[in-house]
Amino acid sequence: MAACGLDFGTSNTTLGIPGATDRGGVPSPALVPLEGGADTIPSAIFYPVNGERAVGRAAIGAYVDGAHGRLMRSLKSVLGTSLIDETTLVGRERLTFRRVIADYLGTVRRRAEIAAGQPLDAVVHGRPVFFVDDDPAGDQRAEDTLRAIAGTIGFKAVSFQFEPIAASLDYERQIDREELALIADIGGGTSDFSIVRLGPDRRAKADRADDILANDGVRIGGTDFDRLLSLGVVMPLLGYRSAMKREGLSVPAGYFHDLATWSNINRLYEPKTLRALHEVERDAADPSLFGRLVKVVEEERGHSLAIGVEGAKIAVSEEGRAAVDLAFLERGLAAAVERRDLVAHTETLATRIAARVATCLAQAGVTAEAIDAVFLTGGSTRLAHVRDAILATVPAARVVEGDTFGSVGLGLTVEAARRYG
Repeated sequence: MAACGLDFGTSNTTLGIPGATDRGGVPSPALVPLEGGADTIPSAIFYPVNGERAVGRAAIGAYVDGAHGRLMRSLKSVLGTSLIDETTLVGRERLTFRRVIADYLGTVRRRAEIAAGQPLDAVVHGRPVFFVDDDPAGDQRAEDTLRAIAGTIGFKAVSFQFEPIAASLDYERQIDREELALIADIGGGTSDFSIVRLGPDRRAKADRADDILANDGVRIGGTDFDRLLSLGVVMPLLGYRSAMKREGLSVPAGYFHDLATWSNINRLYEPKTLRALHEVERDAADPSLFGRLVKVVEEERGHSLAIGVEGAKIAVSEEGRAAVDLAFLERGLAAAVERRDLVAHTETLATRIAARVATCLAQAGVTAEAIDAVFLTGGSTRLAHVRDAILATVPAARVVEGDTFGSVGLGLTVEAARRYG
């Protein structure tokens, strides 16, 4: 039975297969190319009105190039929510989000089998510590849904591993002495932490339960930073919090929150929603301002807006300032973003993420000073204020940079080799 490790992420996906064993008898994992020569593929799918659906960069490219159809991103975010059983309009057909996720993951599996040169029958799926905060039943439904989808697309054996534990297995391949490590996996949809005893003499153990001291997490990730940044600097240019003609009323906020949330954007494209938007536009104190929002929805440019905000977030983190180009709405229109804007609008998220470290330390029964190393992985560790907030909780620990988008997939592959041989 050929096995693989599958990291289906909110923003990106990787899949790995075991390779040759090292001197300790542990197979070396390798990520397979899933799109061109890239072993990381965006978690995105595009359904054109005519033609074949596309995934990954090709899906985003088709949308950006103006192909008529429906783009979906942040697919993982609907797991554990009521959205999973809702439908979205694609041309004249309505598709459930279960079907959408199956279409995407089915394509990933087929591409991986071609790259591997063999069928892949068994999978260790990565999962956050909590798909849903403070809802054990919802969390279990999310895992059950992903398990069922894995079976639908052809996997015969399906199991799960926490994503930060998987990242720890990747980190363990790099060390030559025993350590107590804090693993911080800050991804697109969730932030997850584990405290684990690692070392070369522990790698070949069949059961690692005694080495895992604590796991904790929160449903906050990169897409949440996108949402709050969008609401803070972009949506006011589209009428967010502006007045209605009737004194004391503001335009409805729900439309802006949906437009700023990756997984909710397509909900705005329903005909009844567009009719309601036109009614609000007529009654707005500044119809031209709210009309910008109407234009975004009419032209189905919501993902263009979200892509622009995401790009600005990354640019601000690296360069200190950026702008979200809104020229498709009005010539010369743009939203300027500086580092202080990003911090001001999202600092509460960084604080909440870092607070989970204290919870994890308490669960493990260890002090911050006992942590030898903190291993950082996940795209949102690139946000300086998030990174600083996490590191401040374990100031004496050595900081280790993981493969930003690949560590979890590599660790899941190590686990797949252990479980399925």
